[in-house]
Amino acid sequence: MIDFEPSDEQLLIIETVRQFAEQEIRPVARECDEDGKLSNSVLAQAHELGLVANGLPEEFGGGGERSALTGALIAEELAWGDLSQALAILSPGLIALPVAEFGSDAQKQATLPRYAREQFVPGGLALQEPHFGSDPFRPTARASRDGESYVLEGEKALVPWIEGDDQVLVFADEDGTPQGFLVSREAEGLVATPEQNLGLRALPTVQLALSGVRVPASARLGEAAGCDLRRIVAQGRVAMAAAGIGVARATFEVARDYAKEREAFGVKIAQKQAIAFKLADMAIEIDGARLLTWEAAWRLDQGEDALREATLAIQQVRRVAMDASDGSVQVFGGHGYIREYLPEMHLRNARGLTVLEATALL
Repeated sequence: MIDFEPSDEQLLIIETVRQFAEQEIRPVARECDEDGKLSNSVLAQAHELGLVANGLPEEFGGGGERSALTGALIAEELAWGDLSQALAILSPGLIALPVAEFGSDAQKQATLPRYAREQFVPGGLALQEPHFGSDPFRPTARASRDGESYVLEGEKALVPWIEGDDQVLVFADEDGTPQGFLVSREAEGLVATPEQNLGLRALPTVQLALSGVRVPASARLGEAAGCDLRRIVAQGRVAMAAAGIGVARATFEVARDYAKEREAFGVKIAQKQAIAFKLADMAIEIDGARLLTWEAAWRLDQGEDALREATLAIQQVRRVAMDASDGSVQVFGGHGYIREYLPEMHLRNARGLTVLEATALL
């Protein structure tokens, strides 16, 4: 049976992260968006909270309390503060969590402790490809075995590329099966080209070109055993869906509060049926999308295959976040289109949810 009531510990986590988002993330969100760069101070402070490290195994310095549902609660609160900062804060999980679950003993020893130390270390994942119909389960990037090495060829897009790490997890097809490979950012044949995106402007992403990139056979995630990409993708979609709910909730609250203050023809616009019904629809849709996300997270925590539920959740959240953001712009009227108000930034960021796949694996 699914319990929809967060535990006391989860409620404490929600409150802690919400306060952090309100006091540390929101005040710098607009400036970071305008400047196109992250706040190192926010990243360092968030790392001190152990939001990712707490889910890593204890023997590697983590807290040993991994939970997809708790992760979803954290992602929603962070993204309620700002989506770009949230994705950056959670980026260590792009490498650390797949390695923790599927990595070989040697890979865990070499990789995990760095994400549990005092200094924030970001992560990067190359899953999405720059062409129509990009499918994580059918990558066009290729991995060819050559003796004790693999040779990687192909292109990737929307790869988080935050300063401070030296490797990226690349997925490529090996004889019809997608496999992950831990690749040095300095590997010969790897070229990273910065991207300029409509939204999420503070989050640096790149397009990767892999031309004859050679990595040792031991760099394959899980080595001989490989990994379960279905589970990795499901985990990512749940995390991204939760973040999308945070965006939708943030833009709904901004619109609701504005409607309660703004007057037209002698009454608050929240008293106008057209506005009141729109706000009510937004609230209903957000709660429904959250339940879909929690169900998928719960299935993951039970060790079940949750790819279907996770896909339903992210598809619903993408629509809900876009509708809520667009609705918020409408509630603000002409002000919603002006950069000094939040709805236009929420709308740009919500659009990013509809194209991101790799970044979702947080």
